[in-house]
Amino acid sequence: MNVIITGATKGIGKAIAIAFAKEGYNLVLCSRTATDLDTLQADLSKINSNIDIFTMPVDVSKKSAVLAFGEFIKSKWETVDILINNAGVFLPGEMMKEADGNLEMMIETNLYSAYHLTRAIVPMMQAVKDGHIFNMCSIASFMSYPNGGSYSISKFAMLGMSKVLREEMKPYGIRVTAVMPGATWSNSWAGFEGPDDRLMKPEDIADTILSVSKLSKQSVVEEIIIRPQLGDL
Repeated sequence: MNVIITGATKGIGKAIAIAFAKEGYNLVLCSRTATDLDTLQADLSKINSNIDIFTMPVDVSKKSAVLAFGEFIKSKWETVDILINNAGVFLPGEMMKEADGNLEMMIETNLYSAYHLTRAIVPMMQAVKDGHIFNMCSIASFMSYPNGGSYSISKFAMLGMSKVLREEMKPYGIRVTAVMPGATWSNSWAGFEGPDDRLMKPEDIADTILSVSKLSKQSVVEEIIIRPQLGDL
């Protein structure tokens, strides 16, 4: 089984990579920093030395870089079983007060990256009428909250893309799942000073995705909403 994970070196993406490596899945991973990818690749190889792990530094906010990543994947594999569009960025701010350019930057990183990579990879799935796409959305994909600003706008759009893709992929047997986590330990919550158990563990998100991916082809979990036990922050 071959799995693609974007934004794979930190937080939820790293937890997903570890979870799938433990299960014996081959991986293609990307993030912006080559040294982080090298470290992760070494760590994953220690977890499971029997899997193929390919990495490529990619700035997913750049269309040309995402398309190059798609070509890199095609050069390694003839088939892709799972695509996990996880890469994203969060900058807090109110829509009317945030810095100029925040919307463009977060749309390019959180939405366009997934759009372009999906368009590059889906034909491989369509050819065999099988595959599963996970799009990392957010609680911010269906509700606004203070200082959500352009981040929430980008994540609303990501959920919209998932819904469109779900309908379009039905004839091809390709499953599409929108993942909407609440507050999770990641770079987005760096500096949080509350108790450890107030935020979710990224491993919980990873285990949920792994479990959903194992359902029979007759079933699909269209949306996953997972929140801290005590609720949103």
